[in-house]
Amino acid sequence: MSIFLLKLAGLAYRHEQLRSLLGPAALGVDGLDMEVFHAVQGTETYAYLSVPEALAVTAADAIRQALRAGLPVQAPAAQVIELRCTQDVPGQAAGRPAPWHYIVETDVQPQAEQDFNDWYSTEHLPGLAAVPGTVRARRYLAQPAEPKYYAAYDLEALETFGSGPWLAVRATEWSSRVRPNFMNTKRSMFKRVPPQGD
Repeated sequence: MSIFLLKLAGLAYRHEQLRSLLGPAALGVDGLDMEVFHAVQGTETYAYLSVPEALAVTAADAIRQALRAGLPVQAPAAQVIELRCTQDVPGQAAGRPAPWHYIVETDVQPQAEQDFNDWYSTEHLPGLAAVPGTVRARRYLAQPAEPKYYAAYDLEALETFGSGPWLAVRATEWSSRVRPNFMNTKRSMFKRVPPQGD
């Protein structure tokens, strides 16, 4: 699966606007999945474009070309990040609607990178996935881009974030050791944009 993350600061785009921005190359990709989110604070759109593995090479190339051609003209401040999913954990609320999307983007001090990755994969991501109301938890590696690491959580309710169980996972001794090594960190809450009504 090839995954592209489009970041559009200052813009609240919907599905059809993004498809128009991408042009015929994206419209012609059979099976292209697009998830669109608007920031809760400020005006910003994040859109994930997922290309099925069977089409990944040719379709991903078509989308790369479309993004290179269309975005600088229509959305000069846009960023395109290619992501590789490194961990995908079904949440306690797997299968339920997930209107909320929380994402943490960060780099980490080089000397702490192994500890950071061990913490995320064995304690932190599985722990947050197990919190009541978490639908799905994923980690991504940007290839190549800064920040390098992305963690994304699909939530059934906004109250999941900041609930007692959520805060307990964040307050472990290992968390306290790892978190000071974060750099270039951005934490954002997004609301899913439904495809209908465009």
